[in-house]
Amino acid sequence: MKLRIFTEPQEGATYDDLLAVAQATERLGFDAFFRSDHYLRITAGDPGPGSTDAWTMLAGLARETSRIRLGTLVTPATFRLPGPLAITVAQVDQMSGGRVELGLGTGWYDREHAAYGIPFPPGKERFGRFEEQLEIVRGLWTSDGPYSFEGAYYRLVDSPALPKPVQRPSPPIIIGGVGAKRTPRLAATYADEYNVPFHTPEETGAAFDRVRRAAEETGRALVLSAAQTVCVGRDQAELERRAAAIGTSLADLRRSGLAGTPAEVVDKLGRLGELGAERAYLQVMDLSDADHLELIAAEVLPHV
Repeated sequence: MKLRIFTEPQEGATYDDLLAVAQATERLGFDAFFRSDHYLRITAGDPGPGSTDAWTMLAGLARETSRIRLGTLVTPATFRLPGPLAITVAQVDQMSGGRVELGLGTGWYDREHAAYGIPFPPGKERFGRFEEQLEIVRGLWTSDGPYSFEGAYYRLVDSPALPKPVQRPSPPIIIGGVGAKRTPRLAATYADEYNVPFHTPEETGAAFDRVRRAAEETGRALVLSAAQTVCVGRDQAELERRAAAIGTSLADLRRSGLAGTPAEVVDKLGRLGELGAERAYLQVMDLSDADHLELIAAEVLPHV
């Protein structure tokens, strides 16, 4: 199983904070550095320096790393028009030498939209826009041009479909969530990877099965993955200290996340692997705790 580091910069982090974590991710042998795409803190507390723009930040990291994959879990379709989004991601893919992945979703956090003047359509429209964006972004990357599209929400006329990403035919697209109807269909139609975020093994396995059945109908093979909050400690005191630092009870983390000693976390990852997960996104909330990444790299990474 490949382990990926997943951060939540909207909780308050500068570019330099994220650069340090990304470079540690690369140095320690993890597969990828991912971040959320939000403009407003979600949990209560001091916003600190605020958030950063996901794709601006990833463009910088593309030039300051050399091996790790880089991407979002996930970019909301409400934030960007599909044409400019395709251009941006293609450019960052060029800047990274072909290491970018695009997680794309509907958008859900209405408060951040209100805070920065971003339109927030009703749910049915958001799903409709999301599906059209998936088709348009992929079309712009793979078309020989000119590319045109006529939908309910977007219209493109004779686009040159440039620039192209380095990865051919296109960078991987990731779709996540556990919706029982629309999500499996969209993942099986448009995605290269399907991700289940922050659910129990039982819920994760059920969601994987729904997407497998949908993928059988479309004839596409998807990578399956899971995202979980990580809290690893050598002993109880270290675990409690790390849980307290992120404002979450250790009992909750043990029940719903990847919390425990290195051996316990290896076992939990093994369970996800048995369900079909090929990648695990380790949500790291305390970006200042460099020893946490060192511990995971030394005592978890080699055993999965």
